[in-house]
Amino acid sequence: MTSEKNPNLLKWSLKYSISAAITGILCCVAPAILFMFGLMSGVYAISFADFFYNEDGSSGTGAWVLKAIAVCIGLYGVYTFKKKQNQCAIDSKRKRKNLILLVIITLLLGVSLFLTFEKWSSWYFDKHIVPAQQKELNIST
Repeated sequence: MTSEKNPNLLKWSLKYSISAAITGILCCVAPAILFMFGLMSGVYAISFADFFYNEDGSSGTGAWVLKAIAVCIGLYGVYTFKKKQNQCAIDSKRKRKNLILLVIITLLLGVSLFLTFEKWSSWYFDKHIVPAQQKELNIST
């Protein structure tokens, strides 16, 4: 008889919080990384990111869709952890404690990573992509 192994709380929360954070900020991280490796020009990187935002700089429909998908990834991680944990023979108090810890870790780590990626991509756009865009368009500053 094979016994199921308890899911690792830290690995589980890392996997889903990183996935959710990257998904939520994909609109900015993807063009920054593609620009960084020379696969996208500054003009195209800016237009790609602009697709997700309104003209005033606030989040547009595309950005909100990505954020909603990120929340769904986090919720799916919690759901699958709970389902996997229920297959294991551990007491209900411990299961509840593990689930609460998972939710807290995933939420805090996911939001922290999202905000870090957002700050990094804003800095990278201002420092590297916007000057490249201006150079490509021959705009003097």
